[in-house]
Amino acid sequence: MRSTPFPLSPRPALFAGLALFAGLAAPLAVAQAQPADAVARGRAVAVEADRRDRGWIDAQAGLTMVLGSKSGQTAVRELSFRSLERRADTDGDKSLIVFNTPKDVKDTALLTFNHIKGNDDQWIYLPALKRVKRIASANKSGPFMGSEFAYEDFAAAEVEKFTYRWLRDEPCGTLTCTVIERMPAYDNSGYSRQMVWLDKGELRALKVDYYDQRNQLLKTMTAGAWKQYQGRFWRSHDMMMVNHQTGKTTRLTWTTFTFKAGLRDSDFSETALARP
Repeated sequence: MRSTPFPLSPRPALFAGLALFAGLAAPLAVAQAQPADAVARGRAVAVEADRRDRGWIDAQAGLTMVLGSKSGQTAVRELSFRSLERRADTDGDKSLIVFNTPKDVKDTALLTFNHIKGNDDQWIYLPALKRVKRIASANKSGPFMGSEFAYEDFAAAEVEKFTYRWLRDEPCGTLTCTVIERMPAYDNSGYSRQMVWLDKGELRALKVDYYDQRNQLLKTMTAGAWKQYQGRFWRSHDMMMVNHQTGKTTRLTWTTFTFKAGLRDSDFSETALARP
């Protein structure tokens, strides 16, 4: 079933970030299977969403990033994306994002090694300097290349990186959503908490509200234009991040995803990062 984003709430976000792609496995009535305790129930929803999106091996796609200013001006960038799923005996997923246009950012690349617990490792290649720079964990809450997505938004939302609480079930457009709150359990996050709306049928993250360290609403990400691959894996092809404090926006529009393309660990190395 295909869904569209429902309207933003008055208090409004992969990625809830790039990181919140929810896959589909065997149908499961999650709400009926969880204990009444809100903490256990919230975690159980996150665990099930993660379980459904396992087995895709690797993926790649193109994407367009459109930066929007408060005054309505826009800037367009074309990028490519690839990712490698962690194997059972490894730590976390890996991803690589490369800018193709415009000329002033061409070949800039972000490499992310996700970890199941703790801070992720990230490196950025700056072609003007011809060098790879490691992103310090204290800087991961900063904006990525002038967008409204932070560096930490490009890391996978591994279950153990958060604590959870179930809040409620409520209508979201024509669907019903389970709303959970998750709090980062890693150091130096720019967020005090996130509220995530997942449709109950497929557990896709349709919307995420991000709250800053003062517990003020900072950003909202909505994800739409969903497409199912291989009868299992759901991917959003349209993600909009709105910064409520600055009035700026960033939209990511994805091309068709290709899975099981034969990507290897060597495609996600510092050498690969600096490769044109």
